[in-house]
Amino acid sequence: NIIHLAIEAGCNAVASTFGVLALNSRKYAHKIPFIVKINHNELMTYPNKYDQILFGNVREAWNLGAVAVGATIYFGSKESNRQLQEIAQAFSQAHELGMATILWCYTRNDNFKTKEQDYHASADLTGQANHLGVTIQADIIKQKLPVNNYGFRDIQFGKYNEEMYQALSSDHPIDLCRFQVANCYMGQIGLINSGGGSKGESDLAEAVRT
Repeated sequence: NIIHLAIEAGCNAVASTFGVLALNSRKYAHKIPFIVKINHNELMTYPNKYDQILFGNVREAWNLGAVAVGATIYFGSKESNRQLQEIAQAFSQAHELGMATILWCYTRNDNFKTKEQDYHASADLTGQANHLGVTIQADIIKQKLPVNNYGFRDIQFGKYNEEMYQALSSDHPIDLCRFQVANCYMGQIGLINSGGGSKGESDLAEAVRT
């Protein structure tokens, strides 16, 4: 099972759903830290929508021995306001119980993509998502690596200033990632970047470059 694999691989923790972790909590909760993902997409609604549904509560996660809870918010989606309120409340309760909180901060809106460019992973849009995530007291932010910038400017919405792009960042991938870190209270809140899609033989070169 996934928990046994995580232990064998020397992972620091294992993150999964209520069902997976509850099924194995008696055997494994004392052997590896559990992170319960309290919301996720049910993938049955057609057409699919950018929503994350709560499948349990923080107290349930605590009762099965978890040390942390994780959640996803789709910033920019129609459901994002509700998700923000739900997860802010859940994170507050988690901290009261001494648990850590991890937020998957992803952008989702068809208008974030133009004919010329997809800005879902732009440094400015993801940076704002990070800022909102740390505002609701996430201890760790999980975000996609930025691939471009100028999302707010080119889509013509939100609040931005040219200084954001000229003085605080550049087109270099390290600077784009640094802008994300700056939006996590200048690095006071941890940032984990997901690896992104595989491009085949160029994966290693891309990893070294960034």
